[in-house]
Formats: sequence, C-alpha cells, structure tokens
Amino acid sequence: MTSPDASLDAPLSFSDLNLAPALLAGTVAAGFAHCTPIQAATLPLALAGHDVAGQAQTGTGKTAAFLLALMNRLLTHAPPAGRRLNQPRALILAPTRELAVQIHRDAEQLGGSSGLRVAVVYGGTGYHTQRETLEAGVDVLIGTPGRLIDYFKQGVFDLKAAEVVVLDEADRMFDLGFINDVRYLLRRMPPPEQRLNMLFSATLSHRVTELAYEHMNSPRLVRTEVDQMTAVGARERLYHVSSEEKLPLLRALVAEMPGERTIIFVNTRRASEKIEQRLQGQGIVVGRLSGDVPQHKRLALLTAFTEGRVQVLVATDVAARGLHIPHVALVINYDLPQDAEDYVHRIGRTARAGAEGDAFSLCCEHYCYALPEIEAYIGHKIPVVPVPDLQALRARHRADRPARRHPLNSSPHAVSGGGDDQA
Repeated sequence: MTSPDASLDAPLSFSDLNLAPALLAGTVAAGFAHCTPIQAATLPLALAGHDVAGQAQTGTGKTAAFLLALMNRLLTHAPPAGRRLNQPRALILAPTRELAVQIHRDAEQLGGSSGLRVAVVYGGTGYHTQRETLEAGVDVLIGTPGRLIDYFKQGVFDLKAAEVVVLDEADRMFDLGFINDVRYLLRRMPPPEQRLNMLFSATLSHRVTELAYEHMNSPRLVRTEVDQMTAVGARERLYHVSSEEKLPLLRALVAEMPGERTIIFVNTRRASEKIEQRLQGQGIVVGRLSGDVPQHKRLALLTAFTEGRVQVLVATDVAARGLHIPHVALVINYDLPQDAEDYVHRIGRTARAGAEGDAFSLCCEHYCYALPEIEAYIGHKIPVVPVPDLQALRARHRADRPARRHPLNSSPHAVSGGGDDQA
C-alpha cells in the first residue's frame, strides 16, 4: 500500500481530468470548478484504475470523488458479456439510511446526463418499491448492508457482474457492527483484481487498513489534512457553565444568530425534548431528531431543515455522521460528547467544503470529564471564552424579540422515537 503526497501546488480543475463529457456536465451543473484536496488526491488515481483507500473528514468532497470515478469507469468500459438486468455493475455500501439517501441524490445530480440507472435501498420503509426497482434493472446500487443482504438472499439481485465497489464511512461500519455483513457481500463479488475498489474513512485505523488489504487490489493510501482533525473553518469556543446555566446560555447563543441554520447536539433524548420546548417558546421553528425514528419522518425533517423551513435541529448523535446539510452556520454541543471522535463529527456539520462556521461547546459538571480526551484527540485546546451576562442578554432579547423572531411561521416539526431516556 503506497501513500502519495496529497498536496498540490495549484488547484486541479475538473476540466483537466479525463472525465466523460456527461460527468463533466454534471460537475458544471453542481457548481464544481476545482477539486477539493481529497478529490485532487484520489480522482487521478481512481480514474487511472488504481484502488484507493482514502482518509478524509466529513464535508471534504469525498462523495463526489468516488461517484465520478465510479461512473466514469462504467461509461468507459463495456458491461460484462451476458450481464442480466438484476446484476448491478457497481455497489456503494453506506452505514446509515441518511448517508445512502444523500449519496443517491449526489449521484443523480452528477450523473443525470450519463444514462446510468441508479437506485438506493435501505431499511425502515419502501420494501416492495425498492425490490421492484431492483428487479427492473440497475447499474449503480447504493444501500445499507442489512437491506442489501435481505434482497441478495432472496435472489432479487446478485453481484457476479460487479465492476466497482465503494465502502463509505468504513470506520462507522465497524462501530455499528456491520462489518461481517460487509464482508459477506464483498466475498460474493468477482475477485478484487477484476474490479475497481474504493474505501473511505474518517480514520484509517488498523482494522480499516486490514479490511483494505483483504478485499482490495494493492490500494493507494491517501490522507488529507491529517494534522487537522477538525474542520479548518470551524471557529471553536468552549463555555464552562453549571448545569443550571446551560439552557439560558443556549437560548442566548441561538438568539444571537437569528435565522441562521443551527444544529444542537445533546447526549440524551430527554434533553432534546426539553430544549425543543424552550426554543419553541422563543418563536423559533425547531425540529427534534433522536433514535428509532420512523424513516419517513426522519427524511421529512432533514428535508425541511435543508430547505430552511426549520431553523434549528436538536439531535442526538444519530445525526452526527454522514449527513451533508449545506450552510449550517452554527453547531452547539449542549452536552460534550462522551466519545472524542463524536466531537469531530458533530462540529463537522459546519464549515463544510471550505466554508466557515461556529462550533460552541457547553462544558458542565456532568460531562466535563470528556474534555481532556477530546482535546487530546483533536490535538489542540478548545479556546475558552467567558460566559456572558445572561440577565442582560435575556433583557435585550425580550426587547428585540419581534425583530429577531425567525420569519418562518410554519408549525414546528417534532420528530422523536426510542432512545436514551437518561436525565
């Protein structure tokens, strides 16, 4: 496994790559002109037929990198002789339903003029509709491991004609216990040397690189921004507060940025319910996302948040990974996460793809023990700022409330489900 230098002296333009015309048109339609670092490092290798194992933080453009390489391979190579309609030519494995749906949207945008048939399958909804789509024929199949294996074992599709495979968020596959399912699918494809293989992960740990050695063909190891764990444009702040001060401070911070798209992360479902109620009392359109949510409600809320009909999203870590939500200006860790990696993924919801954003963390006596591990993991101290005069802020916001209220007057979206009910 070799490791090329991912730095470039000048930005690489998509027009400089040997992309099929339909895909180049897709980059123009998406507003892409120059490659991000992970795209510039991986695309020339993958387009030349080399397997790639890439480390990249969320929001760096890795999805477009593997989609363009995958679709270019299919457009420039004839399908295997005798291939049937229910034999996809490419498979993309994602750990969560939300990530699978997002990859599908990006694929439709970038490959809209390619003529390739793209489908997505995931658990929780649409069982018969997804099955019928597969039976009708698909070139690029995107899905979560459980639903894919369900259809595979029923003979709805097989993987004998797979020419490309992508494993996205490989570290998350391990975390969620899906890795045996992933190996099950990989072992039912043609040998690694007969296909193009791409793997992406936030960390290229030993277990991830071992997976790459096992199921890829001499992959090129690509790392970008290895010395910067957090998003470059994220302005971090830390407030040391008591538990009693957290909610008043949160309300003040949200009121200071009226109309801005904001995600608030909490550790428990009960905390999310409390925050939702209090913010609604400020006239803010707020949605709540926690575990075991029905899929159709989850997708509806995320769509409303992405389109700006919901201003604030209160979420447990179910929403921390794999979601591409543009223009999030502010992330607030109401509770410090208990896992250091989750801190990186949470604040990675803002400052995506070179943009800037704010990431505030409230450090109270219940979760302060996690701070040393977080700072050791990210490699720097989070700047501490003093807690403002909350009484003065509340008085000012009461006076300004009519002017500061979010202009949307639709009813709040509340989505809840099972999960941790800890206080």
